[in-house]
Order: sequence, then structure tokens, then C-alpha cells
Amino acid sequence: MDVTLVAHHIGPVGGMELQVAQLATGLLARGHRVTTIAQASELPEHELLTRLRVPVRRVPFALFYPWFAAAAAPLVARHARGIVHTAGAIVPNAVDVATIHFLHRAYAELHTAPRVSRDTAAHRLNARASRALSLTAERLAYRPARLRSVVAVSGGVRREVERWFPGVPATTIPHGVDLERFRPDAPRRAAERRRLGIAPDALVAVFVGGDWPRKGLTHAIRAVAAAARWQLLVIGRGDEAAFARVAAEAGAGERVHFLGVSRDTAAQYAAADAFVLPTRYETFSLVTYEAAASGLPLLVTRVSGPDELIVEGVNGAFIGDDAAVTARWLERLADPELRARLGAAARAAAAPYSWDAVVDRHVELYAELAAARNAARSAAGRSISQ
Repeated sequence: MDVTLVAHHIGPVGGMELQVAQLATGLLARGHRVTTIAQASELPEHELLTRLRVPVRRVPFALFYPWFAAAAAPLVARHARGIVHTAGAIVPNAVDVATIHFLHRAYAELHTAPRVSRDTAAHRLNARASRALSLTAERLAYRPARLRSVVAVSGGVRREVERWFPGVPATTIPHGVDLERFRPDAPRRAAERRRLGIAPDALVAVFVGGDWPRKGLTHAIRAVAAAARWQLLVIGRGDEAAFARVAAEAGAGERVHFLGVSRDTAAQYAAADAFVLPTRYETFSLVTYEAAASGLPLLVTRVSGPDELIVEGVNGAFIGDDAAVTARWLERLADPELRARLGAAARAAAAPYSWDAVVDRHVELYAELAAARNAARSAAGRSISQ
């Protein structure tokens, strides 16, 4: 079949970007023709792949979002083939499917401040404008007149869709995880620790993600500060200077390591002993599943995605707002036997989530939508002939 995938970016870094890349790669491997419409696509060349670039520059998101929508809309109208699938509410066109990687309406219900990468007036203005644009786009796009189906990446997201956008049918298709890439790996662990200058016997927690205020990096830093034997690896993009001050004020300045964006997070997971993510809101949290596949005990808040993976005391624990509670869990995880037991259970829990299954379920959904469209056209043709 023909499938058109529309996304801001398609590539290996970022949960949404990786999911679209895996979906496109899997569809091509199964012999389906794929057209991508994106500002940037890092997919390798393939005879069944057509790539269309949306001409948008790197600008603040409040400008990028409407610019992309305006520039992508005519490309979708002219060049989309077959099933049209978007990564969220990103174009004004009527489409077949949208995957919800982040539901801004549900996040706004938490009454949190807009998401800012840095606490400056310009960043706050950009965040407020971005939130307003995203809420408006969701309200316009997630309607039966504009969208035939929604893919929810977790049961929690499906419940959010049913609450806020009840007119659109929703199908739950979780993300996958590469169990071969993300796994316990002693040689890689040793090599990555040597590269980072971390002692072989040091206790290391890892935090992965951007949007650090929402994902609870302050909490993670304070928890590690209170667990004196632990260090923290911070993977992702954010205001390093501001959070370095948080670490210094907590007395853990030398034990918190900011490593920036990584294209090989499997190495950092392999180097770690536990995964910490005190996030406020998630739709799936792919990084939690990657950490689980890497055999790490999981200390994560009870949010969509981790709530379907973590079993309290079996493969990790749900942590709340109190960094002291997280610190006590870290102290417990100083026990190597407990770490090994919880880590093995975490990997076993992640095992059913494969990218092959993700692609297969999308193919089934596309076939259902194509069949329904053909049936509707046939019915319309019979009606006209009568």
C-alpha cells in the first residue's frame, strides 16, 4: 500500500522522531511505498521511499509550528499518497491518522506552567505562545471532519483522547524497544565508564530527556545529593547552567554529569546502575522502556507508559514528589543483588514491546481504514447511479 508520513523531524534522537523512523523503516521492509513530508528526515535511501522536505528554518517553536503547518499543507495536498498519517496536530489538512505523542490539552489540565527550556522572558513568551498554538491546533485537528482515527501510544493517552476528543476513534499502539541494542553489556559498561572518567565500582543513576522542568531533573538531582554514594548522568538538552547551580546548592555539584544530547544512549544506560525519571507528564516514555530493556531498576513517577511497565518492588518503584523517598530507594539499590533482581525483571517486562509488532499493528490499521474508505466510495457510487 501507499503511506504518507508527516512529521516535524524523522530520525534516531527523540521519542516521536524515532517512532516515525522505525515505522517508515518497517513499512519499507514489508514492501510498502512510503512518502515522508518533514523538515528533516534521516532515513536512508530506499527504492520505495520518496522524501519531501518542508522548507522551514530553525526558529523558536512558536514560529516554527505555524510556519511548518503552512509550508507542509500544500505538499500534503499535492503529493500525499494512500493513507496519510501525521505525528500529532501539525498540518491543517484532513488526514487519515494522527499519532498522539503528547496531548497538550491533557497536560494543560495539570495546571502547570508552560514548558520552557530556559527561564528567560523570551523563552517564557515562546512557551506561552507555543501552548496556545498547540491547544488550538488540537481542537481544530482532532475532529471527525478532519481525522478518521487516532493512535494513542498508551492506555493513558487513549483515556485522555476519549475524554477530550470523544468523537474520534482511538487505537492503542505502544512504542517498541530494540532489545538487541538496549541490553546489559559489561564490555560497553566498562568502556563508557572509562570514557566518562567514572570508577568501575561507582553507583550511577541515569536521567534521560529534554524539557527538564517537566521531567523532574531538580528532583533527581536532589535525590542523588541525598544518596551520597550515587552519581547522576544527565542525557539531553536543557539549561545546564541553571541545573548545575541546583546540583551545587544541593551539595552534589561534582556528582552530577551533564552529557548533552546522545545518539548512543544505549552506552549511557549500560554504564548506569539505575534509571531515575521523576516526570510530571508522559504519554509513553520511551526512555523508560529503553532503560528497562537495558536491565536497570526503574524509579519513575506513575504516568502513562511506565504505569503499564513498572511493578512496584519487582522491577522498580513509583516515586512521588519527595526527593527524600527517591533517595531512600537509591540507598536500597546500593545492594547489588537487589539491583540485579529488579533489573532482570525490568528487561523481562520490556521484552514484549517490539518495533516489528508496532509496524504490524499500523499495517492492520491502515488496511482497515483503506477498506472503509473503499466501501464508502462504493456506497456513494451506487447511490449516485440510483
